[in-house]
Amino acid sequence: MKKDFYEILGISKNADAAEIKKAYRKSALKYHPDKNPGDKEAEENFKLAAEAYEVLSDPNKKAKYDQYGHQAFDGSGGFGGGHGGMNMDDIFSQFGDIFGGGFGGFGGGGGGPRRAKGSNLRIKVKLTLEEIANGVEKKVKVKRKVQAKGVTYKTCSTCNGQGQVMRVTNTILGRMQSASTCPTCGGSGQILDKKPSEADGQGMVVEDETVSIKIPAGVVDGMQLKVSNKGNDAPGNSIPGDLIVVIEEVEHEFLKREGENIHFDLYISFPEAVLGASKDIEAINGKVRIKLEEGIQSGKILRLKGKGIPSINGYGSGDLLVHVNVWTPKTLNKEQKQFFENALNDEHFAPNPEKSEKSFFEKVKDMFS
Repeated sequence: MKKDFYEILGISKNADAAEIKKAYRKSALKYHPDKNPGDKEAEENFKLAAEAYEVLSDPNKKAKYDQYGHQAFDGSGGFGGGHGGMNMDDIFSQFGDIFGGGFGGFGGGGGGPRRAKGSNLRIKVKLTLEEIANGVEKKVKVKRKVQAKGVTYKTCSTCNGQGQVMRVTNTILGRMQSASTCPTCGGSGQILDKKPSEADGQGMVVEDETVSIKIPAGVVDGMQLKVSNKGNDAPGNSIPGDLIVVIEEVEHEFLKREGENIHFDLYISFPEAVLGASKDIEAINGKVRIKLEEGIQSGKILRLKGKGIPSINGYGSGDLLVHVNVWTPKTLNKEQKQFFENALNDEHFAPNPEKSEKSFFEKVKDMFS
């Protein structure tokens, strides 16, 4: 079971951005590879701290994590920046500025060049209710920018391969030194040397790649998942960007989703309401047979436990709520009309709700409780 992000950084859920950043820096410096050479446990803790910070430092990701837990991002497929898809270069390229001047890149002994990261790609994946309920593996074709075969790069002379240039400014407080991304190489530390004719000005070509995406059960419309390193490459010794997968739920013909619960409108005839009946109703994974008792009332809600959508956190499944609607015929023949006219004065047909019968508002309240 994955460790809680707040526990990893040693903070409470009410911690603000400054506290989160301070806690991450403290943890990252404690377990930094330069301070713990060859220590696999320290390296693992370093990655865990980076994973926790990546999520908790982003307000949108933090909100999703607080609501859905780990599976909101990584499920079973390594989404969401989990350290299973994040290597040391990822960490230093994204969060290196947090360490300050005390440490450099991994293995660099302090002050090594930072690797540039390619741009992210974003796609929408449509899922049926059945796929959402059961989880699914999707294969999608994406067009990625990759380094062309035969392309070569050389060290950028402007920054000497560091990816950054230092500037010294005279201020009233004295000489201030600042670092900025190298304008020549864009932070990669390398510039184009030789390229094939089909490559662009950065030595890149566009290729189609089929990417397999494992989507966990219980995702919701609009949720974003991340597949690490399946975005665009960047020139030189770089890290690929990520593939951002946006979930789009396809509306079901008969079933309506509400969180983890599913609603189904069942229409029955007046004779079926009076005499009772067995009915086949739509469920997520096929039809389910239910029995209607004699004298069932229109508006009755039948709850089928566990027949809804699984919780993305793995806490069971929602329910299937069957709304019973007694269908009133709009036209009658003479004989049928005579029957109901005679029934007007029959006490068996007079409304006589029992005290146990719930009102409409009570039924709605139960639905949301």
